Amino acid sequence: LALAAGCAVVCGLLCFAALSQGSLQSSLISMQNQGSMVRPAGAQRGPIRKASPGSTPMGATGHVMQDGLTKLPAGSKFHCNWVAGNRALQGHAKADGSKYRIGVIGGGPSGAAAAEIFAKDKELETFIFERKMDNVKPCGGAIPLCMVDEFDLPESVIDRKVRKMKMISPSNRVVDIGQTLKPNEYIGMTRREVLDGFMRNRSVELGAVPINGLVTTIDVPKGDSDPYVVHYQDYGDKTAGGAGTPKTMEFDILIGADGANSRVAKAIDAGEYNYAIAFQERIAVDEEKMEYYKDLAEMYVGDDVSPDFYAWVFPKYDHVGVGTGTVVNRPDIPKYQKAIRERAKERLEGGKIIKVEAHPIPEHPRPRRVQNRAALVGDAAGYVTKCSGEGIYFAAKSGRMAAEAIVKLMQGGTRLPTEQEIIDTYIADYDKKYQATYVVLDLLQKVFYSSNAAREAFVEMCDSEYVQKVTFDSYLYKTVQGGNPLDDVKLLFNTVGSILRAQATTPKDRTFSNPVESLKRL
Repeated sequence: LALAAGCAVVCGLLCFAALSQGSLQSSLISMQNQGSMVRPAGAQRGPIRKASPGSTPMGATGHVMQDGLTKLPAGSKFHCNWVAGNRALQGHAKADGSKYRIGVIGGGPSGAAAAEIFAKDKELETFIFERKMDNVKPCGGAIPLCMVDEFDLPESVIDRKVRKMKMISPSNRVVDIGQTLKPNEYIGMTRREVLDGFMRNRSVELGAVPINGLVTTIDVPKGDSDPYVVHYQDYGDKTAGGAGTPKTMEFDILIGADGANSRVAKAIDAGEYNYAIAFQERIAVDEEKMEYYKDLAEMYVGDDVSPDFYAWVFPKYDHVGVGTGTVVNRPDIPKYQKAIRERAKERLEGGKIIKVEAHPIPEHPRPRRVQNRAALVGDAAGYVTKCSGEGIYFAAKSGRMAAEAIVKLMQGGTRLPTEQEIIDTYIADYDKKYQATYVVLDLLQKVFYSSNAAREAFVEMCDSEYVQKVTFDSYLYKTVQGGNPLDDVKLLFNTVGSILRAQATTPKDRTFSNPVESLKRL
């Protein structure tokens, strides 16, 4: 019954939540307690070295002052339209006053959501680092309807409103999905450069200071109240050319929102995780084909396009994203990408590849998500669901939850939280809210992505109107919707029957060997 209920809750979720990328398997961590760190009123920040005479201004230090920021010309919604201007403070100079300093490393949805919360607390100084302000992450780009309202997103960040989906099985059986959606319900399709830029801009407008730079190394505190020292290349310093200028800043709190290859995770010894490779081509097709994809997405399953995941064709503003992903056989990702182009060739014919993208996606959480006063969020923490690969909503949600918990613990900027306090609030609350979702999706991936026979049964199961209604309600609003127990039992028997029939008629999966590379971890 549990599996039947899980199937009912997840099938449509797999289809439409599949429109974004990544994976996760739930895990809890144990941390050591630390004593409370309180700064007495009027006390100064830790030992910060003064700048030598004539040193170059850091360009992004000190207080959040509107006249210290430069607004770029309006027009492009692809970029963060603010850059850090020169400050009165010099490199390594002590900030004027005793406000705690927050460093958010990474400017995607998780980092931007965290920076927004921190920036609202004017007793804190918030900085957000981003290597490329127009960064284009390979990602399906789908967001659930609840995220539009919850994060107050404007329609301008949504390229397409997907209300229909076609699921295509290994034998090319097609099932139409979306018949239970109400007229005002949809899956929002976004480009990450647009969505990320909007959320990052908003945090800056609230007071966060943006730093266009690449974090290279981080020195962790040796004492309870010592700062984190962040070393980075400042690309906002136009006098340095494209290489950037080496600089450092000190922070009391760090938020690691810097993706699968997180420098923050490395610095705090957060441990390794397995990962998938997501590969996507942006393909411009003619107007007739774009009209076909106006509110439609396609999801393909079969060992030809991925031995353990799925492939997709998702509509964007003026092109389609065509891609696939795999964990178990990453070296063959070009072969799987070629296969999805072949499967979808009828509507891709004559199209022009305008961009090729690839990126690692976490397969499960880091063994450690909090260490001292540093917390991981989003992909850096491993918050991507199995099966569907959904990560955008959970990234933004984790960034917001981490920041809200830490701000509350800091009590108006008067104290520093301990490691255990952050675990007992942010980590405990997040796991309580979403752990069941990750467990069910992990189970469903093991059941339905294990063979072509299971994939055929998966597509057949999704033809059920009952399955579609329960699962889309759950996906759109991120709350598990209860089903009818009798219908769940019926679904269980139908699914078992589908798998048995498919095993008798479906060709075996292709074999492959990847004993060495498959052991690599990030």
